[in-house]
Amino acid sequence: MQGAVVSAARGDGRRSGLAHALQALAAIVARELLKFSRQTGRLVSALVRPLLWLAVFAAGFRNVFGVAIAEPYDTYIPYDVYIAPGLVGMVLLFNGMQSSLGMVYDREMGLMRLLLTAPLPRPWLLFAKLVATAVLSLAQAAAFVLVAALLGTVLPVIGPQTPMVLLAATASALMLGALGLLLSVHIKQLENFAGTMNFVIFPMYFLSTALYPLWKLQESGAEWVYRIALFNPFTHAVEWMRFALYGKDAGISPWVVLGTLAACFALAAWGYDPQRGFGQLAKRGGGPA
Repeated sequence: MQGAVVSAARGDGRRSGLAHALQALAAIVARELLKFSRQTGRLVSALVRPLLWLAVFAAGFRNVFGVAIAEPYDTYIPYDVYIAPGLVGMVLLFNGMQSSLGMVYDREMGLMRLLLTAPLPRPWLLFAKLVATAVLSLAQAAAFVLVAALLGTVLPVIGPQTPMVLLAATASALMLGALGLLLSVHIKQLENFAGTMNFVIFPMYFLSTALYPLWKLQESGAEWVYRIALFNPFTHAVEWMRFALYGKDAGISPWVVLGTLAACFALAAWGYDPQRGFGQLAKRGGGPA
């Protein structure tokens, strides 16, 4: 009888702990959404960049790739259709990096220290921040797809392939958010964010298949660009979304995205641990925690 009481108490404790963890997750996501809702300029700036590429850059090269049929396409496509998944990736990439800026700001203001001292496992708190980043990224990506459709570039989002598209977009948003989380471990001041833009965001974007297919790079003789793009995780995020839109198998791309997500999040959690990793810097006055 006593054993049953103890087991019931433990079960209630586990349920209470799970409820507490989910409540914290919901609170952190709600906080980020509320903060974002008050920053209308942030949504506008997130959409202006890819829409300019779509409306201006893609217009000049509209038929540049209408020379061959390559997977996942079954027919000739205009350039704006090809570039659209890459521009969705751009939205996810920039918001993921914006999240690292937010983490640095919260750390400088002391908000991050308060969050990480909450009575919950630190990886769970970081996961909650990651989920909040992914939710915002997906909301901005959905807004871009809607506006792009109004401009005449319609992506096949709705159909039997919709679950595959949502899975690819969500995993990509989480991966790029985890990368931003990892970068926030090392960025000590807001002023350093411009360097991150130059050395992380732009190389990841331009050395990928967001703007041109891999076969074009190899065909043109740009072998070193081709090799870098081949190993760029952002390339695989874009390719997974692109193939998912047409219900095609993306090959190893999903595994690269998921592997990068797991590695970046694990390193970020290790870096934010004050007892190990990069968190040891806190003892010398420069730590992230």
